[in-house]
Amino acid sequence: MDIEGFARKHMDDPDLENKLAERIMEFKDVDERTALRMAQAVMTEVRNAYSKRVWMLDYLKSGVTMGKFGVGSRGSGDFYVHSKIAEMCGGAVVSSRDLDDAGVVRVGDLYISVAVDGIHSRLSEFPFIAGFHVARAAMRDVLVMGSKPIALFSDIHIADDGDVSKIFDHIAGITAVSEVTGVPLVAGSTLRIGGDMVIGERMTGAVGCVGVSDYITPRKNATPGDVIVLTEGAGGGTVATAAIYYGMHEIVEETINLDFVSAALSLINSGVVRKVHAMSDVTNGGIRGDAEEISRVGRCALYFDIEKIRELVNERVLEMLDSLEIDFMGVSIDSLMVICPESVADEVVEIIRKAGVRADVVGWVERGEGAFSVENGTVKPLKPKFRESAYTPIKKLVGEERPENLDEMKRSIDRAFIAALEKKRKVVKMLRREIPSG
Repeated sequence: MDIEGFARKHMDDPDLENKLAERIMEFKDVDERTALRMAQAVMTEVRNAYSKRVWMLDYLKSGVTMGKFGVGSRGSGDFYVHSKIAEMCGGAVVSSRDLDDAGVVRVGDLYISVAVDGIHSRLSEFPFIAGFHVARAAMRDVLVMGSKPIALFSDIHIADDGDVSKIFDHIAGITAVSEVTGVPLVAGSTLRIGGDMVIGERMTGAVGCVGVSDYITPRKNATPGDVIVLTEGAGGGTVATAAIYYGMHEIVEETINLDFVSAALSLINSGVVRKVHAMSDVTNGGIRGDAEEISRVGRCALYFDIEKIRELVNERVLEMLDSLEIDFMGVSIDSLMVICPESVADEVVEIIRKAGVRADVVGWVERGEGAFSVENGTVKPLKPKFRESAYTPIKKLVGEERPENLDEMKRSIDRAFIAALEKKRKVVKMLRREIPSG
């Protein structure tokens, strides 16, 4: 619980001090007198922090919340916010503008790929699984750029009442990936969420990965005439979360593998990656989301054979998804997608299969725009929903549909974005006066 946020929202309540003390005693092993003193201190801090409006501390509020706009839910709302973030970025060979999960800079003859992934928020109480999947995800983002991972780094935040053991269990999950792949965990940070102002046991954080290569395979290189190869997917943090919160815990173990890493490294180590145009991981809103992004940056149309993709989803995972009515095309199945010339496809599939991972050609690329599914000879547009396929009971309740006032929310978000840009320009101008040229 964010007691600072609670105090800020209810600062005009004459009984706020007692209410805060009650909340504090629910979590803390303190007497009423101590809880009241803590409540008073919280109220003092909030008054001091929010009683003035200074341009550098203030920001234009859009009035649109993360949840309402689906930020982090890997659908069209989330993609829109990330497109605005991309407008702030630049100066890289590959950046957020290119809709890849890893960014790339060039140093001499080498490309340095960098990616960072946040842990799945619903895995807070399952630190090892959270650590394993976020480490694999960060490594995955670097691998699809055609780069060999060389280092991992982590950032862990645990709320004030969280058990210290969470740190060790989480790091064990990360280093399980590290140890098997030979990619060291080299740096990190461990902090409390909100310091003394957030009570409870919630954990969040991220893992980053750095990779090196002399050739890259960004999504924007997808070319008409290419074919699409896909590897078997058993899901990662998303599928594990669905299994946990639907009480199907035995499925979690299906997600604990390094098949993606093996498949991608087999292409890199063999040198065949140099014949590949683009690679991606099937994560952000599933194939529905990834295909839309690839089409946009590659300025081409992608077609997918649905039955062939079905055959490449782990059998037990697919059974779970079908039984729960979760669209396997709209959820992260963690497959490796390789987009390459047709003349290279057989070689790509053979090398991946030799690495012990199932793979097959599941689609092709044409001139045009958009993504399409092909099923029983019928071609249909393949569009991301406002949120990715609902994969927990609460997500089913929230739904996946586009809000009626979406355009209005976008306009409000655009205004907040422009205000943030203006603040940045003002500070940049101020800083440049202080830094000598040359």
